[in-house]
Amino acid sequence: MRVWAALAIVYVVWGSTFAAIELAVRTIPPFLVMSFRHLIAGAVLLAWGLARAPRERIGKPQIVAAFIFGGLLFLCSHGSLAWAQQRIPSGIAALLVATIPLWVALLDRAFFGKRLSTRAIVGLAVGFGGVALLVDPGGGTIDTLGALAAVAGAGTWAAGSLYSRDAPLPEGPLVSAGLASLAGGLMLAIVALVSGDVSSFHPSQVSRESLFGELYLIVMGSFVGLTAYVWLLKNAPISLVATYAYVNPVVAVLIGWAFLDEVFSPSMILAGAAIVTAVAMIVSAPTPRREYGRGLLRRLGPVEDQGHG
Repeated sequence: MRVWAALAIVYVVWGSTFAAIELAVRTIPPFLVMSFRHLIAGAVLLAWGLARAPRERIGKPQIVAAFIFGGLLFLCSHGSLAWAQQRIPSGIAALLVATIPLWVALLDRAFFGKRLSTRAIVGLAVGFGGVALLVDPGGGTIDTLGALAAVAGAGTWAAGSLYSRDAPLPEGPLVSAGLASLAGGLMLAIVALVSGDVSSFHPSQVSRESLFGELYLIVMGSFVGLTAYVWLLKNAPISLVATYAYVNPVVAVLIGWAFLDEVFSPSMILAGAAIVTAVAMIVSAPTPRREYGRGLLRRLGPVEDQGHG
């Protein structure tokens, strides 16, 4: 019961954050939205994590890794997503972000030499076909630049996830998440300052719905959702936890349709179905071992696999 309750939280909370972002960016500049979210959430998560694991040591390697990890996930991915959601509906953004597992499989093969099963290859073809149908640079109803920004954000999230596997991040998951979130928040603040988000921000003009969206992202998205996800990683099979990747976009589409009056054309529905199907294929596909030496980053494999043992 606890596993399914935590899974339901991840399904609904993370699926609903796309609608929260859309509300927040209506009267708060996008990079400030994400900067506020990650600075506050990162500080609280880091303090909480250190209180639970007071012996956790944070040195220069951990800080550098946190800035790289947080830069890829929170600056590049969340920053571009917030910017994109000024241009595209929340449901479409969620479907495009759902391509993260596709990017993980593709980048893992390209850089680290992990083989792809036949099911995964078919999934990649189906998924990116759906993305092409959604982006539709030939003159569709979706803003192409916003859609491409969301897709690029999915790619940087995948890159950051792969980087984190061997990065010298703190051992405690809450400490690691908090430090990376804080680092990402700082970088987002710098971008907000340089891009003009700070100068164009007027607190008196912030609407109640935008304030609600920002608070929802901080409390529900970063605290409740992340805590449930971290707990699931320790107490549930990873194959079950991974189902959030193709449930979240469905939840986001339904919320956008029900509460934000978003309209989806038949081609959008077809593209979304292709992406969700592809994600399910990728997540459930067999996971062959890495073939070190076959990827672009050949020297990252074990020493004995590289002929130096």
